[in-house]
Amino acid sequence: MDELRLKCPWDKEQTFESLRNLTIEETFELADSILKGDLHEMKKELGDLLLHIVFYAKIAEEEKAFDIGDTIDSLCEKLIFRHPHIFGDVDVKGSSENVKKNWEELKQREGNKSVLGGVPDALPSLIKAHRIQDKVRAVGFDWDVREQIWDKVSEEMEELHHEIKGNNPEGIEKEFGDLLFSVVNAARLYHIDPETALEKTNRKFIKRFRYLEDQTIKIGRSLKSMTLDEMNVIWEESKKFDS
Repeated sequence: MDELRLKCPWDKEQTFESLRNLTIEETFELADSILKGDLHEMKKELGDLLLHIVFYAKIAEEEKAFDIGDTIDSLCEKLIFRHPHIFGDVDVKGSSENVKKNWEELKQREGNKSVLGGVPDALPSLIKAHRIQDKVRAVGFDWDVREQIWDKVSEEMEELHHEIKGNNPEGIEKEFGDLLFSVVNAARLYHIDPETALEKTNRKFIKRFRYLEDQTIKIGRSLKSMTLDEMNVIWEESKKFDS
């Protein structure tokens, strides 16, 4: 990185801001390789992400703010402070849930005024909803019995139907948001990551639709000329190839 910042015209021009979107892209590429279960690709994407970490630290070093050593030291200090059950004498009784509760308490002692203070504004909404719910659970704000969530989902569905009948666009949007938030909550309570679940469904749909397109071409038809019933026959065939 020292050599690149000295000799490469592109690398010399980069700033924190110019790298930001590229880092987000690299993070999604890593996430993609994880979902595919492609360990070779994951190795490459981790390298790309590590490059960005080194890059940011190098720019900060040039600005005399911090260097990569400071970054690693800061991380080590935080990990030691937040794991007193490993590096101290705190007993969390072997429960990961107790570890998370203790983690949130420690973060507040570090100066976080709100339990939700560490949720980034820029997170995608689905991930953010899950993160919000997970954080408040750590301080006891949660359903006593997870099955209770289905009453909430039903309640939100009824409220959405009411707004749809009233043809109120603002109310419909609000209730759609409430319904989605409650469904994300249900996923969390059943230990399902909603972002991963939805992405797997996205990929399944894409695979089935491409099969529909391919089979349509093979019989010399276009999708626009086919009825929904005709398309559905091929769609049902595509399900045989779900893995």
